[in-house]
Amino acid sequence: MYKHYHQAKFLLSCPSLKDCPPDQGYEVIFAGRSNAGKSSAINTLTIQNKLAKVSRTPGRTQHLVFFELDKNRRLADLPGYGYAKVPEHIKVKWYKNMNEYFNQRDCLRGAVLVMDIRHPLKPFDQMMLDWCHNIHLPTQIILTKSDKLKKNAANNTYFKVLNQIKKYSYVDIQLFSSLKKQGLKKLWARLDTFFDYVD
Repeated sequence: MYKHYHQAKFLLSCPSLKDCPPDQGYEVIFAGRSNAGKSSAINTLTIQNKLAKVSRTPGRTQHLVFFELDKNRRLADLPGYGYAKVPEHIKVKWYKNMNEYFNQRDCLRGAVLVMDIRHPLKPFDQMMLDWCHNIHLPTQIILTKSDKLKKNAANNTYFKVLNQIKKYSYVDIQLFSSLKKQGLKKLWARLDTFFDYVD
């Protein structure tokens, strides 16, 4: 199951939609607030330590970064959003780029929304979820850093968020821990449906 993702390699980094790869094939986005563990999740699911750069300064990555699985399939790492220390004009630019990306990118096949289990469904997460919903994009929410909470607390948060997203179609949710590799097989399985992988 993991072989498709282990072969992921860096494709390109671009500051705007016009520099993105050709709008064809299968593209799955990873989006989340800065410091939610997005880069760590990408590295974990591809079984690579340094594919996605983990920044010590949240909000630093401002480009769309693409990773190629094969000639027709890509992961797209969207800029981290919502970090308080990022200047307002950069946030506005991100909003414009993301809005353009969601509305114009025909090759989108799925989304993974990354949320820190200790701080789920913040306004920016809600914005991303609404964007996915508006274009009927199948979405997997991963509640990262689940190892930071005790099992009961993690499960309580899971069910709370699950109840809050009931109004959305095509959205699933799971616990995830890059450190413990929790939820990895479930994430692979959902990605397989996005990319139309058939064993």
